[in-house]
Amino acid sequence: MHTYIITMKIDLVVIGKTNINFVTDGIEEYTKRLKRYIKFNIVVISDIKGAKNMSTNEIKQREGEILSPLLSEYDYIVLLDERGKNPSSEEFAAWIETKSLQSIKKLCFVVGGAYGFSDEIYSKSREKISISRMTFSHQMIRLLFVEQLYRAFTIIKDEPYHHK
Repeated sequence: MHTYIITMKIDLVVIGKTNINFVTDGIEEYTKRLKRYIKFNIVVISDIKGAKNMSTNEIKQREGEILSPLLSEYDYIVLLDERGKNPSSEEFAAWIETKSLQSIKKLCFVVGGAYGFSDEIYSKSREKISISRMTFSHQMIRLLFVEQLYRAFTIIKDEPYHHK
C-alpha cells in the first residue's frame, strides 16, 4: 500500500454542460468519491454560440480561443483524444502515480468539442489519452473519465474497488 500523499491537483476542462441526469448523477458521485484522494475540479466552458452557422474549423478555432487562456504553461495538459494512447486501468493508475511523483502541480485533462481540438490546443498539450477506441458522446466521456480517475486512485491505494 502506498503511504505518500498526492498533492497535485487535477482539472477536467470540458465544453458544454452535461444535461443528461444519469450522467450528471454519476459525475457527481465519482467527484465526491475523488475528494478522499485529490483536489479535483471540473471546469465547464459554454457551448459556442452560433456554431450551427460555422464550419468545423471555425468551431475548433473558436473553442481553442476560449480554452487557451484556461491552460497555463505550468499545467501538464493532457487531451482526451481518440488518437491518444489507450491505457488499461492499471496503466492509467501507474501513469497518474508517476506524474504525482514528478512534482507536477496540476494535471489538466481536456475534453474537446464534437470536432476535436484546434492546432493551438494540440500544441499546448503534452500527451493525448483515449478513453476507448469506441466513440462516445462528450457527456459520456466525462462520466467514464471521472470513474477511471477514481478507479486509478483506488488502484494506487490498493483498495478493493478494482478487481484483478
